[in-house]
Amino acid sequence: MSDTTPATVEPRGGPPEGQGPLGPRIQAFRRRAGLSQEAAASRAGISTRALRDIERGRAHRPRAGTLRGLAEPLGLSGDELADLLTAARTGPPGDTGRPRLLILGPLALRRGRTPVPVTGPMLRRLLGLLALRHPEPATQQEITDILWPSGPPHSHLSLIHTYVSQARRLLAPCGPRGAPQPTVARTPTGYRLEAPRNQIDLGHFDELLARAERLHRTPDPETRYASLTEALRCWRGPVLADADPVLRRHPAAVAAEERRVRAALLHADTALLLGRSGEAVQVLADLVNAEPLHEGLHARLILGLADSGEQAAALQVFTRLRVRLDEELGIEPGAEIREAHLRVLRRQLPGARRPDHRTATRGAPARSAPIRSAPTQSAPAHHAPADHRPVPGTPAPGTEIRRESAHPEPALPAGTHRTPAHPTPAHGTAVAGPPPAQLPAGARMHVGRRPQARVLDTLVATDPARRPHLAVVVGAPGVGKTALATHWAHARREHFADGQLFVDLRGHSRLPALRPADVLAQFLRALGAPPHALPENSANPGNPENPGNDDEAAALYRTLLADRRVLIVLDNARDAEQVRPLIPGAPGCAVVITSRSRLAGLVSADGARRIALDVLDPDEGCRLLGSIVGACNVAAEEEAARRLVELCGGLPLAIRIAGANLVARDTSIAHHCAELAGDDILGRLRIEGDGRSTVRSAFELSYRTLPDEARRMFRLLGQLPGPELTVDAAAALAGSTPAASAALLARLADAHLVREKAGRFALDVLLRSYARELIGADEAHTARRRLLLSPARGPVRRGTGPDNCSGS
Repeated sequence: MSDTTPATVEPRGGPPEGQGPLGPRIQAFRRRAGLSQEAAASRAGISTRALRDIERGRAHRPRAGTLRGLAEPLGLSGDELADLLTAARTGPPGDTGRPRLLILGPLALRRGRTPVPVTGPMLRRLLGLLALRHPEPATQQEITDILWPSGPPHSHLSLIHTYVSQARRLLAPCGPRGAPQPTVARTPTGYRLEAPRNQIDLGHFDELLARAERLHRTPDPETRYASLTEALRCWRGPVLADADPVLRRHPAAVAAEERRVRAALLHADTALLLGRSGEAVQVLADLVNAEPLHEGLHARLILGLADSGEQAAALQVFTRLRVRLDEELGIEPGAEIREAHLRVLRRQLPGARRPDHRTATRGAPARSAPIRSAPTQSAPAHHAPADHRPVPGTPAPGTEIRRESAHPEPALPAGTHRTPAHPTPAHGTAVAGPPPAQLPAGARMHVGRRPQARVLDTLVATDPARRPHLAVVVGAPGVGKTALATHWAHARREHFADGQLFVDLRGHSRLPALRPADVLAQFLRALGAPPHALPENSANPGNPENPGNDDEAAALYRTLLADRRVLIVLDNARDAEQVRPLIPGAPGCAVVITSRSRLAGLVSADGARRIALDVLDPDEGCRLLGSIVGACNVAAEEEAARRLVELCGGLPLAIRIAGANLVARDTSIAHHCAELAGDDILGRLRIEGDGRSTVRSAFELSYRTLPDEARRMFRLLGQLPGPELTVDAAAALAGSTPAASAALLARLADAHLVREKAGRFALDVLLRSYARELIGADEAHTARRRLLLSPARGPVRRGTGPDNCSGS
């Protein structure tokens, strides 16, 4: 019978002292004697099963005769036997060890070394979800979806209360008196696991990884390596390895697996730097089985094996990966993996050019991108012929030749990349500092937009085939483009540990639009580029006498981002040309652009994922209103609330303004509806003293960017007798040809000022009110007369529902 004991209870460094559980101590004595369970049990005159039960803690008080029988085959001293007999008489000590919930592998709950059974699939799912979301709460809907993936029963709310009570009872006895007791607490939206972060193995891992990343640019790779080693020991397998697929595919579980890969990459780079590549090989070998197409992991495994003297095994790793990439994705290995393979072939191993780690002040490697990593930014290596012996004082083959500088820098192991804190090829030394975190505050309550958020989630997908690097969020003024982008960016910022960049490009603003050079200067400073390293025009973009070179600034920007995972949010873009220089080529970076224009050029030429936002439906609009005035007030006046959302046309900006005015005036929803239903609805949809919180101002910023003919067409469309019209009807309304009218309607649709569907065009209700404000009486009368007398008036479709615009 095999001797298998969980590694979590296996003593290290010999038998334990006379304390702790009895079973592991006996197991340690048996291993010291070099005996299997069968041999030890046979010599002691007991059954193998009895010894196994003792060692595994199922027999807490074995008989004294059994222990005396084990003394001779195990070679116990008199004191050791006396300690065991005392422990057997008193039973297991009260375990005051700290409770730990383990999810990095199969779910387990431990109190000290003692496992606490967690029975029942629903209870295990609930605890797993709460531990994944810790320290954030899990919403009621999230819990429901995890517990019942195929749909909840009618009594699901009562059942959730039951499972939460079971979890509380399970956690209540854990921990010593006076210590914080882990429990499940109720929140306004769901439930939260209340426990210190280090009492959950995922939280402990995250703390260790964060500590190692803070040490990334310090002269102490030993401490960084120790933190990474301890962090990776937290993993016993995939996250919640024994859970249902719906829980293992939870975004928090996927993100945790990504952080594990990130830790393994940094651990391998640091091991190569310190000359301990063999210690990283086993970690990498385990992970490449779970991530069979991850080139960063394979590159480091190849270098680690070669540095350990296993060149043949390293070459086999490359061959297997190349075949798999060809068969499954139809692509060739990337630059990083090819470089590692070439170094093995040329025997340019990391050990041949490893610096003294005590002086490697800035030798910490940067984290590589998941699938494709950019080539190293260092100068190309110069290689000597195979039969050439290096002259004393000259670099060895494969060593980089650098010019002497005032601040020499140690070489890095092969396969690693320099961060912007290191000298860049042409621009000097970047300034070390915290990663940029420029995201503005998001809305406290975000309603709806789940399908659009799922599309944005593809930017952080683990599958490289599904991971774009660019998404554009487009829609009408006030529809919530910036709110969605910032809300999603905050929710997924953990995927971009190297920072988040944000800029308002002022594409539709009363201020001048920002030029790409202006933004590049901001971003380069945020990424640590010192003033003397900036291209001339980027250092002083406002100087008209110094045009400089935008291409040089863009090239430096791409260089600094080559080995980083950074999120770039470009808000309020005017057109594609304004943002193209700001899109990096790094595979680890993601860009989210918001615009009132369609930005079709980015979709066709740059492979962007386009996300179009529409107005909210009545239910979503009521939830948004409830988040401002209170859900109870909306429930009390449900019909009035729906009428208010209808008057606002479902536009999030209008609903937020109406809700803020309701709170400020302390009036009823029905009374506010009566006010809005009168004349000048746009004049009432504003907040006094806040120029940005007006619907009319938002519309005006789009209207004034139009050419004169498009403005005229927009004004005339406000005279529609129904909600939709055709191109011929628009031509009759404007007194122009159908071709000219079609071009103007397309221009308005691109600016999201009209809605286009199946060859018909329409204005949303608030935009129609705005168009009617702009037109003069004579111009309106002439347009209506032209439409009345035109044969094209037939295709105009009259609405059957109420029109909230005054004068309809």
